[in-house]
Amino acid sequence: MAYDKIIVIHARLDKRIDYALNEAKTMRQENGQILQTAINCQLDTAYQDMRMTKRRWDKEKRPIQGYHIIHSFAPGEVTPEQAHRLSVEFADRLLQNRFEAVVATHIDHGHIHAHIVFNSVSCLDGKMYRDDFKAYYGDIRGISNEISRENDLSVIEPKGKGKHYAEWDAERKGKVTVRGLIRQDIDAALHDAFTLQSFFEVLQKRGYEIKRGANVKHTAVRPPGSDRFFRLDSLGEGYTESDIRDRLNKSRTEPEAPAPVITAPVYLPKGRYKVIRRSPETRKRQKLSGLRRLYLHYLYLLSPPRPRRRPVPFPVRAEIRRLDQYKRQFALLHKYQINNESQLSLLADAFQADIDSLVFTRRELYRRQRRGENVSAEIKEISLTLRPIRRELKCARQIAERIPQLQEHIRLDRQSAEQVKSEKTKSRQRRHDLWK
Repeated sequence: MAYDKIIVIHARLDKRIDYALNEAKTMRQENGQILQTAINCQLDTAYQDMRMTKRRWDKEKRPIQGYHIIHSFAPGEVTPEQAHRLSVEFADRLLQNRFEAVVATHIDHGHIHAHIVFNSVSCLDGKMYRDDFKAYYGDIRGISNEISRENDLSVIEPKGKGKHYAEWDAERKGKVTVRGLIRQDIDAALHDAFTLQSFFEVLQKRGYEIKRGANVKHTAVRPPGSDRFFRLDSLGEGYTESDIRDRLNKSRTEPEAPAPVITAPVYLPKGRYKVIRRSPETRKRQKLSGLRRLYLHYLYLLSPPRPRRRPVPFPVRAEIRRLDQYKRQFALLHKYQINNESQLSLLADAFQADIDSLVFTRRELYRRQRRGENVSAEIKEISLTLRPIRRELKCARQIAERIPQLQEHIRLDRQSAEQVKSEKTKSRQRRHDLWK
């Protein structure tokens, strides 16, 4: 079994090559054999050969300099010589004799693994190596499994359907995902439905668009505010159309469970809390207005202090992923007492003026440094001063871009509140008419 990890090299390609070709890690003590192989270049001049290729195709300044693949084997499954032979074969099939590469098998740890470092520019046609999700699972993973099967080694078989990296990473960090919000709405709709048709009708009342029928291969839903449909079978186990039908059938024969409450997660800092009683004078709170009030209202929608009986609209709940970002933006508005867009624009101009002044001063220091003066401390100090100013400028620009979206989301929340209020009024009126 071989496990592969690919790393993009943005700088110091020479350091990666030197690390891979470390003789202390690749030499067999029994016979002095060094497990190193060069492809389309020489071992002692590999970095220079790769640079010449970039220069020949005028791609020296491309942001990606190369790639580093770590090709690992299960402990005890292969010998060092066999691991090196299979790693070279893997590199040959993957790169198809188009890129310069070095293959070095490290045997200094308990598990044998090979380091494959190759150029990002083809030495044959000057084209860049394409590294994407499809290349990994179609080429790297596929070729690795193919070679393992040919040599009677175990193969890593994926379990279930793979997830997009962004969704997997968000779930790993405990963050909200769009599919997670859709699953919440489906669970809530199942409680209010009796048949499959009524289930889709409940979803439509919540603002969903449904795509299903005889001519539709996969049933899909589009949440309000989204620009794409999500297939039900992509939401995980228990959310395909057949699973939903089974859950509805089961709910008709078993006792009714309480309706799931849709709330935004409440983020509270860890630790103990101490209640401090203040005098009435210190309890007075400053009334916020303008942009600060807008942001405070929006933060309440994203993280309410208690469960709400009325669900927050889907587009608002989807923004919970950016909760920390909105908190930083509100902190900036509160720090500089910004209440309207003109004040925000003036603040951004002030940040930009400070940055321009510091950059001009640093440019002069760089000139003095090239003349031999020792001004590295001053340059470092200016660079450290620039970082927080640039972060605040970026935050101010993000606020300016997000204001229309926040206003629209708050309008949707108020519209939802009016609809709920209207439905309650109609329900009370119907009950009153029945008792007449």
